[in-house]
Amino acid sequence: MTATEQQAILRIALLAAFADGQKHERERAEIKRIADGLGQAEGVHLPTLYQDVLLKRVNLDTSVPQLASSDARLLAYEMAVCVCDADGAQSPAEQAFLADLGRRLGLQAPQAGGFSSQAEALAQASVPVAAPAAAAAPASPAPDSALLDKTILDAAILNGALELLPENLSTLAIIPLQMRLVYRIGEAHGYQLDSGHVKDFLATAGVGLTSQYLEQAGRKLLGGLLGKMGGGMLGGLGRQAVSSGMSFAATYALGHVAKRYYAGGRVLSAQMLKDAYASTLQQAQGLQAQYLPAMREQARTLDTGKLLAMVRGR
Repeated sequence: MTATEQQAILRIALLAAFADGQKHERERAEIKRIADGLGQAEGVHLPTLYQDVLLKRVNLDTSVPQLASSDARLLAYEMAVCVCDADGAQSPAEQAFLADLGRRLGLQAPQAGGFSSQAEALAQASVPVAAPAAAAAPASPAPDSALLDKTILDAAILNGALELLPENLSTLAIIPLQMRLVYRIGEAHGYQLDSGHVKDFLATAGVGLTSQYLEQAGRKLLGGLLGKMGGGMLGGLGRQAVSSGMSFAATYALGHVAKRYYAGGRVLSAQMLKDAYASTLQQAQGLQAQYLPAMREQARTLDTGKLLAMVRGR
């Protein structure tokens, strides 16, 4: 894939991120941080692309014609769908954007609709939209701390394995699995949570959903590991330096911060949550090399056709 096609795909992904016009300033800042962090690779300068999109210097009219191959056009559509679904169900504005994009890319309705339906199902499967009852007091007896630690580590290894796979849906599944982990930890401490609470928890800790997907997918794309042009799973496993294990660290940190938060009766302030996440994330990054063999082994045996069942915890 050429640098021009990479730029066009990333530009379309950024256009998708702002399609609904409702991004919180915090999420906008996080997307900018991701663009600055990914920087320049193989002629692609993401900070400039971010500014072009934000200042409306580019649009689909200028971006779609730069996609020369059918694989690049399909990858651009799939990434746009995943960006729109990263923070939950698609809004009407996002649905209109994706319909317009699919027409411009010349994709057949079954081809585009099938992927979009799978992505929507993943995005909505992780946590109930509304809690079945008001949040309860912590249950007694206290949950098994060692068992929760194992649950957190297993989830982090699974998400690290998903990050190694080239499919877009594998990357998208990481976010709902993180939400499911927080939900389970809250439930273990006697709290009935809903998706809104879990999203607020992640946002307060400093984890943007759209920006997290963009970072994961952007690293894969720039490293040639994403989509049908990624060289397959074994190619991805051999180039772990590009896909940095960030999903392992983020999941591990979220799990342990959630455990501390709910065990303590949800009394941590927003700043304390953010500081705790940043500190635990740093610790988790030091564990990546230790657990990389486990991530690689799990990646070799993952059935991506069962992603929805995994997210639902079945």
